[in-house]
Amino acid sequence: MRTLCFSLILALAATTLRAEETSLELVLLADASGSIDARELAFQREGYAQAITDPGVLDVIQSTAYGHIALTYVEWATNQAQVADWARIDDAESAEAFAQAIRTGPRQAYGRNAIGAALLEGVRLMEENDFEGFRRVIDFSGDSANNWSGPGIAEARDQVVAAGVTINALPILRPDDPGRAQGGLEALYEERIIGGPGAFVVTAEDRASFAEAVRRKLILEISGAPKPPRIADRN
Repeated sequence: MRTLCFSLILALAATTLRAEETSLELVLLADASGSIDARELAFQREGYAQAITDPGVLDVIQSTAYGHIALTYVEWATNQAQVADWARIDDAESAEAFAQAIRTGPRQAYGRNAIGAALLEGVRLMEENDFEGFRRVIDFSGDSANNWSGPGIAEARDQVVAAGVTINALPILRPDDPGRAQGGLEALYEERIIGGPGAFVVTAEDRASFAEAVRRKLILEISGAPKPPRIADRN
């Protein structure tokens, strides 16, 4: 009898701890390295906050199979810091709460680039959350492709893709960056960072276009829409 009761308790515990199924687990990995000052950090955060509360983005979320997604916002540099914890986004209220968490969270990531470590942190956060996404995506943004410490980018990307996670990227071009030309940031992100089925790059041509680039990228990621021009598959 005691054995039966213990088995029932274990079964109930397993049911309680079962992850919530959702359409998408999405990690937003935003640049907070030394090239991003306090003003630019706030600008980036506001861009993401505006994008996640955009009516078009919310329409896409509500049109997914489950009608909701799981989202977290992480800043990366030498270390990584989770600014907004995992949240289920399914309506304007939940999106606004998440946006406010992005806007108000303290800066905790500092130093030079460690892109490989940031990508691996994205996977760890997915493995340890309370959600089970039909798709899993890391949305990586930054203004450099350098990697000064931690695992190499190629090594980390391979591990992420092997875990069934797609990496998309949003390069933020500087005024002097050749962008799409060989050696430009967009070309480097296509070559070195993105990975997985349908992986793509959406470029912020300058700071002014950042929020719109984030909005377009979220719509593509959440909808699972066919890839736009200049997307590179990297499996």
